Amino acid sequence: MPIPWRDAMSRALYGPAGFFVAGAGPADHFRTSVHASPAFASALLLLLSQVDAALGHPSCLDVVDVGAGRGELLHSLLRLLASEETAGLAVGVSGEPTRSGRSGLIPARAGSPETLTPTASARPLGEEPSSGTVRPSLAERVRFTAVEYASRPQHLPDEINWVSEIPAEINGVLLATEWLDNVPLDVAVHTADGWRYVLVDLESGAETLGEPVSPADLDWLNEWWPTSPSRAASAPDLGLTWTGATSENESGFRAARPAQGSSLTARSRPGCPETPHSDHRAEIGRPRDEAWANAIQKISQGLAVAVDYGHLRESRPVDGTLTGYRAGRQVPPVPDGSCDVTAHVAMDSVASAGAEVALCAYSLVSQAEALRALGADGGRPPLSLAGTDPAGYVRALAAASAVAELTDPAGLGGHLWLRQPVGIGLGPAVAR
Repeated sequence: MPIPWRDAMSRALYGPAGFFVAGAGPADHFRTSVHASPAFASALLLLLSQVDAALGHPSCLDVVDVGAGRGELLHSLLRLLASEETAGLAVGVSGEPTRSGRSGLIPARAGSPETLTPTASARPLGEEPSSGTVRPSLAERVRFTAVEYASRPQHLPDEINWVSEIPAEINGVLLATEWLDNVPLDVAVHTADGWRYVLVDLESGAETLGEPVSPADLDWLNEWWPTSPSRAASAPDLGLTWTGATSENESGFRAARPAQGSSLTARSRPGCPETPHSDHRAEIGRPRDEAWANAIQKISQGLAVAVDYGHLRESRPVDGTLTGYRAGRQVPPVPDGSCDVTAHVAMDSVASAGAEVALCAYSLVSQAEALRALGADGGRPPLSLAGTDPAGYVRALAAASAVAELTDPAGLGGHLWLRQPVGIGLGPAVAR
């Protein structure tokens, strides 16, 4: 029996045998920024240190990863913090790394301001500041928490807590990297008598027309998904390029789930009947707005960061973006639990919902811009390094290539970063 897409996604993704609950985890099926390069975690480490400073270096800094997969991001951050201490790198009085977000992974370009902090302004780990007090390092004060419905991975370090719901009273940073795109939502089509829900069969993916949308969903559609958008795929005023990523790496995995939209919908599956004709299809983002607002409410003070592929009101995709991923390949979104079922995020709607709770201005920029602001610019190392340190030049070139993937506007660089401060003064992520 066909059911609404929101219910179908909930069962397919988060049911007992759901895609994100059973199996080895999403890393076996698609590639995100977390998997693409350690430079992503390095940039986030610098962001954590900035929030730590804005909070006055609290005795405990929460770092909560929502939709944590199998804990890959927090594990990377934990390793980076441990390597900073083990290497004995100088740290400032805040306990943060004195390097930029590169964390030694990406050498600074010639002329770049992202260089080592002068020794006069840094102190060795454990050395008392002039005040005579010792502030524990960031590694000693951070508390990592992964939020995921799947069971705790067997080999996850003990330092990472594992829970199924977002904890209350977060004092620090909440991370949501490609979480919102998997928050279940309803799909609707605009017909002669207005918006109506689309129903889907769980096994075949066949779609049929359902009832008129609820008043609440109709209000959301009227405000956030106009029925006569520009059919151009260019985004306004953010310098974003909405071009689908189609290149594959050697493993056959796409560099990213496409930054624009998919032509592989349930309707395109061979043998599936067409949804009743409509010149406009929409994915109702109200549940995602509510999920983000609920996450913001859990933050006492700090910063929430959502990283996802999405779109804005002025350039909503006319036919929607609902698609599926399995084993590194894009497939029709059949909600039988065998594949990821995902749709791009209406990021401006989500941002507005979060701002209403936080009562603070937000920042919404492309991933390329956000990472450049955190020191990950993908710049090639100076050629002179090849003459003095050939091996170091090769390593630096490889690191720069990895960052280039993260900042490529046709792939991961086209993702959007939503930064929502809560009770702190933290400037927007801007790299001009």
